[in-house]
Amino acid sequence: MKRIGVVVKPDPEALGTADALEAWLQDRGVATLRRGNTATEEGPGPDGLGCVFVLGGDGTFLSAVRWLGDHPIPVLGVKFGEVGFLAETTADDLYGAAEAVLAGNFSIQPRMRLQITVQRSGHARWQETVLNDAVINKGTLARLASIQTFIEDHYLTTYRADGLILATPTGSTAYSLAAGGPVVHPQVPGIVMTPICPFTLTNRPLVIPDTASVMVRLEPNSATMILTLDGQAGLEISDADTIVVCKSPHPVHMLTIPGKDYFDILKAKLSWSGGRV
Repeated sequence: MKRIGVVVKPDPEALGTADALEAWLQDRGVATLRRGNTATEEGPGPDGLGCVFVLGGDGTFLSAVRWLGDHPIPVLGVKFGEVGFLAETTADDLYGAAEAVLAGNFSIQPRMRLQITVQRSGHARWQETVLNDAVINKGTLARLASIQTFIEDHYLTTYRADGLILATPTGSTAYSLAAGGPVVHPQVPGIVMTPICPFTLTNRPLVIPDTASVMVRLEPNSATMILTLDGQAGLEISDADTIVVCKSPHPVHMLTIPGKDYFDILKAKLSWSGGRV
C-alpha cells in the first residue's frame, strides 16, 4: 500500500480522526488522498489508490463508492455514530484495521451493484450504478403511482403503490427493509423488488435472480415521479421513460478484516439477541 484514500464526513470527530490517521499512515511511508463525502467535489480521481478508508456512516460510504465508479479499489468502512451496515469496523478499532491492511491481512468481498438505465424514445438519457437501491417514488402529489413491471420482457404486474424499490442484497437492509422487504445476505445472488405501501396487499416483496433484467415504466398519463439512486442522485421521470435495471459488471470491492462477521453487524443493527458490535 503506497497510497490510501480517506473519505470523511464533515463531522468534527471524524475529521479529527482523519487527521490523526493521515499522520499515522504518513509516518509509515504511505501517502494519502483526502476527500469529503460529496460526490461532486472537485479534485483528483481515485487512480493509483491501494484502498480507501471511509470515515462516516452509510451515506458517506455510498458517496465514496460513487466517486470510485468502476475502479476495483477495495473500500473499508469505519463507522461514526450509529451502527452502519456498510461499516466493517469502528473508530475504536481503526488502527488495528489499518495495521491489518498494511500487513496484507485482509480479504476482498465483491458486492453486487445494479446498473440503472433510463431510456426515452429508444435512447439512454441517463445511466448510473447503485450499491444499495434505485427507488421510484411519487413526487408532491398524494395519489398512488401505477408502475408497470416486466421481468425479462415478460409482464409481471402493475404496482399501484407509493413507489417501488429495486435493491441489491447489500441494499436489502436499507430502505427496502423499512418498507417490509426481506433481509438478503450479501453473497446471495438476487435482486429485491419491494413495493412501497401497495394498494393491493397481495403485492409482496419479490426476490428474482441477479441474471434477470427488470423493466419498469409508468402507466400513460401518470404524474411525474422521482427516481432516486442510492439516496445520492435523483431524476424526474414520466410515462415517456423506461427504466431498465440489471446486474452491473462492476461490483464494489469491500475490504474485510479477520474476526469481523456480517451477522454480528446485522444483530446489532436490528437489536437482536446475541451480542453487540
